[in-house]
Amino acid sequence: MTELAAGQPPKTGCRRCLLAEIAGSEDIVAAVGRARELIPKSDLCPDELYKKRLSVCRECDNLDSATCLRCGCYVEIRALRLGAKCPAGKKKW
Repeated sequence: MTELAAGQPPKTGCRRCLLAEIAGSEDIVAAVGRARELIPKSDLCPDELYKKRLSVCRECDNLDSATCLRCGCYVEIRALRLGAKCPAGKKKW
């Protein structure tokens, strides 16, 4: 997961940011971690694929403050499941 650099304040209202960058506290980031723990290991996306998915989301015009504007999900949670698909018409991942 993306981490804030030491001493940097969290961003707010960031168009292409993920939860770890805008949360302002670790509560939301911890929730993503808990979501990861609840997904059966056989359904969990490998770390490298997860990072690739988030990098695609970061470049997408449908990302706004960690939320996918196509479906309303938090991309960091949606991308956790191996079988999850990008909701954009072109299926970016």
